[in-house]
Amino acid sequence: MKKRANALQQNENEDTPLTLRYGKGLDKECVTLFTTDSLHFLHELISTFDEEVDEILQLRVSKKAQLDLTGDLPSFLESTRHIRRDPDWKVLPVPSRLQKRHVDIGDLAPCDTEHFIKALLSPAQGIQVDFDDGNCPTYYNQIKGIYNVFKAVHNLFPNVPHVSQAPVLMLRPRAWNMVEHNMMVEGKEAPGPLFDFGLLMFHCGKALFEHKSGPFFYLSKVEGYMEARLWNKIFVWTQQKLGLPLGSIKATVLIENVLAAFEMEEILYELQEHSAGLNCGIWDYSASFVNKFGHRPAFLLPDRHKYVNMEKHFLRSYMDLLVKTCHRRGALATGGMAALLLPEDPLSDTYRRVLASVTRLKLLEITAGVDGFMVYDLNLVEPMQKLFKVHTEGDNQLDQLRNDVTVFPEDLLSMPSGGVTLNGLKYNIAVGVLFINAWLSGKGHFFYKGQVEDSATAEISRSQVWQWVRHQTRLEDDGRVVSRQLVTDLIKELIMDLSPHCGSVRQRLHTAANMFQEVIAKRHFPDFITTYLNQDHTFLSSQNAEPMQALDKDLRRSKL
Repeated sequence: MKKRANALQQNENEDTPLTLRYGKGLDKECVTLFTTDSLHFLHELISTFDEEVDEILQLRVSKKAQLDLTGDLPSFLESTRHIRRDPDWKVLPVPSRLQKRHVDIGDLAPCDTEHFIKALLSPAQGIQVDFDDGNCPTYYNQIKGIYNVFKAVHNLFPNVPHVSQAPVLMLRPRAWNMVEHNMMVEGKEAPGPLFDFGLLMFHCGKALFEHKSGPFFYLSKVEGYMEARLWNKIFVWTQQKLGLPLGSIKATVLIENVLAAFEMEEILYELQEHSAGLNCGIWDYSASFVNKFGHRPAFLLPDRHKYVNMEKHFLRSYMDLLVKTCHRRGALATGGMAALLLPEDPLSDTYRRVLASVTRLKLLEITAGVDGFMVYDLNLVEPMQKLFKVHTEGDNQLDQLRNDVTVFPEDLLSMPSGGVTLNGLKYNIAVGVLFINAWLSGKGHFFYKGQVEDSATAEISRSQVWQWVRHQTRLEDDGRVVSRQLVTDLIKELIMDLSPHCGSVRQRLHTAANMFQEVIAKRHFPDFITTYLNQDHTFLSSQNAEPMQALDKDLRRSKL
């Protein structure tokens, strides 16, 4: 308690370069996490790299402006051709616990203690401990989640396997676009990923290393090799400060942006000592096309439910190139997350249909050579592990070099053909509104029509609605133009449909609908829906209240 008192006293001193707000109802967690030593470490980490974080964010803006002004398209970089042409370099081999990455549990917000414990008890190879896409970054959620990781690493959960025997913890801090409002360093809000990474490393890094179970990370929304270089510098600095050997930290970079797809070898090169491979998904990556080129008619993305999947040429090329790139350099290549949920009755036709759908799509990834992928539903872990057992040999597919693959820039940039359907528009609107509603209730994901929805699906949903309005796209069904008024009318229909099931949270749903309308009507495309919401007064003020009940618990199951 003395350490916490000293830290509090230090933070309340106006002359100190670090200030921190302690969370309501988090006394035990704050006593554990915010010691004088940990705050000193956080301050030093953040002040050391803060300017470079700003620089890479400014570089993103500069790249986007250059593309807009010139009308150019991305390509493989001439300046780094020597890296791609050099056949000899490889990433360092990963530790034994990362050699087999068949099935991870994805979107697991560790603030949900019950779900976290169930995952720790599961037979999965790993857990994506998610402070990003599947998590709503309220202060309560961040601190509770980091504290729960601390408990798992230090074996403080009863009847849970030791961290060396439980699924591997793949820690996913927030992306560079997020800030932590509750910590100020040198007069500026702290970068969200450094806040998360710093606390996780300070309290868990050594223990994970000693138990040969980490520290392992997922890095979200990296847009190029310069961002990977910054992460590498952070890893080196952190290992030196904490007395860990160089290369102790391993990280899987999620290639969630079209620009990063042209720099995959360079990203691996920058992280050679610290790479755990690359990951390919579908929805954040697809949304990045709207982010970077959405105002160009040639990049109109059709209805995602009807015309966009990993079998389409631009996505298949991206996955094939990622696998080839990783395996050529000795790195693991992992696929995205299966969002579908198995029904409760294993004998039902619906259960068989859902399982068959997940199996078909994941078999496509296995055939492409991926070494693993994620599922949300814990009941899908064992069926998907069996899929690997039947269709692959050994712990991974690093021997699948995919020399049959040649990918050109036009392959990565070819939009699928197709139009826009009324059902697709309605579904995107529903996901966007309900995601914002979930955030206002302190939840980072929700369940809708048999699958989990998170910030990635919210991102592609609001991106498509914005783009369809911008280009005045016509519906396949009846020729109507997708206009702001049509979207408004469909939102009203959605609210009327859901309101009878909302109970006391009806007003929050209306607020979410209004916020969604603001986002899709913006003249300039907001880069990330999470950044937009994280800076919004409505979301910030909602954190001052006690944790609220999520809409997906208020609605009847049949409606979801």
